[in-house]
Amino acid sequence: MIGRMHKVVIDCPDPSALARFYAEVLGFEVIYADEDWVTIGKGDGTRLGFQRAPDHQRPHWPDPAHPQQMHLDIFVDDIDKAEPRVLELGATLLDGVAGRGFRVFADPAGHPFCLCRQNPNNP
Repeated sequence: MIGRMHKVVIDCPDPSALARFYAEVLGFEVIYADEDWVTIGKGDGTRLGFQRAPDHQRPHWPDPAHPQQMHLDIFVDDIDKAEPRVLELGATLLDGVAGRGFRVFADPAGHPFCLCRQNPNNP
C-alpha cells in the first residue's frame, strides 16, 4: 500500500449548498468550511470535500457529450422512503426504473448519484 483514501472531492459551483445536500442525505457533519471549500464527514474518518469550480459544467447523464464526471452509490434501507427525502433536498430523479435495486438521481449541481438497496453481494 502506498497510501490510504482521505476523501473524495467534488467540483461544484456552490460548495456550501452541495455540502448541505450531502450532509443531510448521509447524516454527516461539516468539518471545515471556507468560501471555496467545504469538508463533511463522520467520526469514523469518512469524508467528502466540495470545491468551488466557477466554470463547472453540469453533467447530463447518460449523455456521453456531457459525462457524469463521478457518482456516489448510497445504500438505503428503503428506496421508496428515501426517494421523496432526497427530492425534497433538491435532487432530481434521472432514472427510476423499479426492480433493479437502485435509482439514479442528480444532486443540485447535476452530479448523478444512486440510491441503492443494500446487497451483501454488491461490492
